[in-house]
Parts: sequence; structure tokens; C-alpha cells
Amino acid sequence: MTGASVGPGPSSGARSLVVGVGARRGVPGEVVFALIEAALSGAGLTAADVVEVATVDVKGDEPGIVGAAALLGVPVRTHPAAALAVVRVPHPSGAVATAVGTPSVAEAAALIEADELVVPKTSAPAGPSTDGTGSGGKAAARGTVTCAVARRNPGAPTASGVSGRKNSTSPVTAGSRPFTMAAMNPPTNTETAGPDLRHHGDAEVRGEKLTDLAVNVRTHTPPEWLRERIAASLTSLAAYPDGSSARAAVADRHGLPVERVLLTAGAAEAFVLIARALPARRPVVVHPQFTEPEAALRAAGHEVGRVLLRAEDGFRLDPSAVPDDADLVVVGNPTNPTSVLHPAALLEKLARPGRTLVVDEAFMDVVPGEREALCGRTDLPGLVVLRSLTKTWGLAGLRIGYVLAEPGTVALLTEAQPLWPVSTPALAAAEACMEPRALVEAAGAADRITVDRAHLLAGLAEFSEVEVVEEARGPFVLVRLERAAEVRERLRLLGFAARRGDTFPGLGPQWLRLAVRDRATTNRFLQALDQAVQALPARLGR
Repeated sequence: MTGASVGPGPSSGARSLVVGVGARRGVPGEVVFALIEAALSGAGLTAADVVEVATVDVKGDEPGIVGAAALLGVPVRTHPAAALAVVRVPHPSGAVATAVGTPSVAEAAALIEADELVVPKTSAPAGPSTDGTGSGGKAAARGTVTCAVARRNPGAPTASGVSGRKNSTSPVTAGSRPFTMAAMNPPTNTETAGPDLRHHGDAEVRGEKLTDLAVNVRTHTPPEWLRERIAASLTSLAAYPDGSSARAAVADRHGLPVERVLLTAGAAEAFVLIARALPARRPVVVHPQFTEPEAALRAAGHEVGRVLLRAEDGFRLDPSAVPDDADLVVVGNPTNPTSVLHPAALLEKLARPGRTLVVDEAFMDVVPGEREALCGRTDLPGLVVLRSLTKTWGLAGLRIGYVLAEPGTVALLTEAQPLWPVSTPALAAAEACMEPRALVEAAGAADRITVDRAHLLAGLAEFSEVEVVEEARGPFVLVRLERAAEVRERLRLLGFAARRGDTFPGLGPQWLRLAVRDRATTNRFLQALDQAVQALPARLGR
């Protein structure tokens, strides 16, 4: 697609209209939606004919754009700035080209996979001024939301895979070109994904003397018996690691043949192996969730689609929101950071021949009885389950996890691993954590976390300003509150580190993730939270 001209008069879109949108950060969804609605109405078109909202990839998680798409009931489709830059547009802007890398986000995003522009770029204010002078004041932000409408050939594929009817599923973002497997390409820039996918909770506490609610590792771990087992393995450091015993222990623990087990240097390595070794034309990651899967896929050269679960739905999974042609799907269970536990019956609906279904069960051993786990299943085609020993056993510095999958998949992942990828101490830890005494201890820890989480949730319920994602099942809870960033900074001054939420696609600066701790620590935190909230009397009070 090299360009298109403004088409003649309007005609029925036959559900073939693409709305391109450009917006500054923080623009409300209702403002974006109102502009789209006005543009369509002015051209004699209707919202029912819109098939998708399109924008540049760095804006793919912008709440205003996502919110407007949700009001329209269509997915968000994103395109790299470099791809949009080559689209000829009727109304280019040098300022936009300098800031974003394309002369017009709205017109280029609308035209890149369409045939004619039916509504040229139009703009609207982002909202009321912030200086109290009203819309006519100096701070009034005008022209900060733009949209354009193009008509696509009705026979062309859509991002949602649905044509001829309104789609009310969760927003999906995807790349502009066919998804390709570039497994061994040099790493590419992951920052084009929008949020900082490489930001993790440890950055909140590194080098600081803070009570840690930002990292999900269980406190007072590893236990003494596990430290002794690891220490005993140090006498064997002169020999190359032999993972056969640990691999067999993992297989026995899950009742699987050893050919279905691959030991890895933590779950993070497993995501890299999957991204590099498994063929994928259209990978999709279900968000909000742990960001490493998408970061690894992008670094391996993939264009990654996103299914964004919505807060108003409790971040619960709707299998129909995942595009039918997605051939690699990644989902967490229970999900980090939402703490939502998806029913196994729903996840099963995502499995199908020709698709790799990656389920990250890093926190499943915190769920009493590990209900909804898929780790022992061998009947689901393409199933890949990831497990980590980092969280329950406090082994983040040792790096140990494992993959459970079909033997052919394990073989592909093994070929992508370097020699001796897991150290001897990590292998010793893996074997020890599969023993009956360890499983009993882990089950006891899951029960205690359940009780401690209930205590945290009860305390948070006392705050009218705090909204908690319901039915939390992980060792953390996700909360939303006004001016969360300011509250988080004040909590740091009071000695507590909380995990910011704006680095997770689908969330924003109003979200915080809080790790579950013992009752005494939680009580101290709740007191600090009360002080932090009270310290913002102008807009946030009890």
C-alpha cells in the first residue's frame, strides 16, 4: 500500500470501515469516541460499519484509544511507525513526522490496509484545560486527537477474523504485516510495544531498604533444608551439570514421561526458547500479564498481537476474543498481575491442532490443590505449560524452572538451548523441590497465603478510594486508585515498595500490584497506605 486518495461521496461501509486514530497520552476514551462518531456522522456513515480502530504501535495501549474501540465494539490494530511512514497521506504534518515517525498517524493507519480515504483527518481538543481557564484558556489542548476513516475491500481479512457482524470481544492489537518467524534474528527494540516490557518488580526495591510488596517471591525463603541441599551440591561444581535426575523427578511429580520435560534457567529462559525455536506466523499474548513473553517474541523478530482483557469484566478470559488464526497464544494462570485464575475449561477452548498454547503456571503452586492446572494434561494439542520454582522457594537468584510439552516441542526447545543451561546447584534445587516433603510444605504455604491474602483484601476494603480486582487467587492483588503514582511514591517514603501497573499492557498509571505478606506486615502497610491517602487531601481523602 503506497497511498490512496480521498474517495467520492459516502456509501454503505458494509462493515468495512477502518478508523485511524492519533492521540496524545491521557486523552479520555469518550473524547476519542465522540470525535470518531462525529466524523462518521458527518460523512453519512455509521459506527456499525466500522471493522477496527487503527493506530501506531506505541499508542496501542493508550486507554483513550482502547476505550473508544471498546465503545465501538471493535478491536484495536497497531502498525509500526516505519510502516505508516511509507503510506502517502493527503494531509501530512512535519511536526507529527518528527514526533512519531509518520506524517499522519490517523490517515496512514486508516489507509495502510484500506482502499480509499472517505473521511480525511479531523481533529478535536483532548479535553478541558488544566489551568482552570476553561476550554478557551491557554492550557486547552486542541488538535491532540485526530481521526480519519478509510474503506477497505469487504473481502479483505480483519484483525478480529469476524466480518458482517459487530464484534464485542476484548480489544486485539496486531501487526500490520503477516506475522513471520525470524527465530534467530538479532534482538529488535522492544520499546516500540508502548509500555516498558522489561520493567520488573525487582527494580522497585533494588538498593533500597524498603518492605517489599513489589516482588512476588515468598518471604523467608529458601528454607534451611533447601539451602543445605544446594550447598551440598557445590562439591560437584568441577563436573559438568547432569540434569537427568532432576528431569526425572519433575516428570514423576507431574505423572508424565520424561520426554515431556525440559529444565530451564527460570521461566524467563523458556519464553526466549519458545520465541526463537517454535514456528509462529501470528503470535498473540493475552494481557495484562507478565511482560517477558511478549518482550521475548519481539526480540526474536515477531510482530505480536495483544488480546486486552478488560477491568470491567474482571480481567476474565473470553476465549472468543483470541483470533482464530493465532497460531501461538500465551496466557498466564493465575495471571500476573491481575491474580485472576482462569478455569481450565476455558483455557482448553484455546487449544487446537496447528496452534501452540503456552500457559504460564508460575504461580499455580500457590493455588490450594492447584485447581485449574493443565500441567499434567497430555490430551490437549499444542499445549506448553511453564512452571517456575522462583516464587514459592525463593530461588530468583538461582534461576530454575521447567517446561512441560509434547516430546516434539521439547526437542525443538532443547535444540535452541545452549549446552548445560541449568547449573548443578539449580538442578539440586529442582530435584529437592519435587520431593514429597517439599510438596507438603508448598501446599501449606499456599494455605497460609490464602489466609494472608484474605486479611489484606479485608483491610483494603476499608478504603473507599481503592478498587480491588475481585477473586484474587495469586500471592498478590491488583488495585486501582486515583493518583496511584503519587500514593506509591509516598509509600516509598514510609518504607514500602509497591509494583507500578503502567508497564503492563492494558493497565495504566492508576494501577498498583501488592504482594501478599504476613498479617503483621500487612497491618503496617495498611497504616502506611492510610497515611499516603490522607496526605493527598485536595483530591484524594478517606
